[in-house]
Amino acid sequence: MAATTPVCDFGWQAPDFALPDLDGHTVTRDAARGERGLLVVFMCNHCPYVRAIVERLAADARALQATGVGVVGIMSNDFDAYPDDAPARMREFARDHDLPFPYLLDADQSVARAYGAVCTPDFFGFDAALGLQYRGRIDSSGRESKPDARRELLDAMLQVARTGHGPRDQVPSIGCSIKWRQGG
Repeated sequence: MAATTPVCDFGWQAPDFALPDLDGHTVTRDAARGERGLLVVFMCNHCPYVRAIVERLAADARALQATGVGVVGIMSNDFDAYPDDAPARMREFARDHDLPFPYLLDADQSVARAYGAVCTPDFFGFDAALGLQYRGRIDSSGRESKPDARRELLDAMLQVARTGHGPRDQVPSIGCSIKWRQGG
């Protein structure tokens, strides 16, 4: 089921987190942030929207990291119900797509709930003071690859890195809904 993200709540503060990476090391929000900001991406392995943009996401993450913006991916889906999102598969996905950022497991889904994540991919772009400046899409591709699509996420986060402010006009991201645990 496709879902879209809400409009950006400018200045909303990034909730803290401490989650395991694929090697079992704990990564915190503050360790992941860069001197010019932080991009938090809620993503998973099986979602066709994520699969369609993962190569662009990896390239954009490298460009952002080079400008001082930290990047982290968080997988919050119920991997018992969706085994393609299990930790072993996360490891394969990260390796196969050469992800240049920590891919973290939010097994109890508390971080997704704290952020108000609704879909995969769901992008939260923060300034250096961890105030939200971007809650849009990567580009207009959706589930289809459009090589000439304007790189909305990259452009927005480069603007945040330069000025501390995101663009006023943002198009919400669309993706598969977060797969919440039953009774959670």
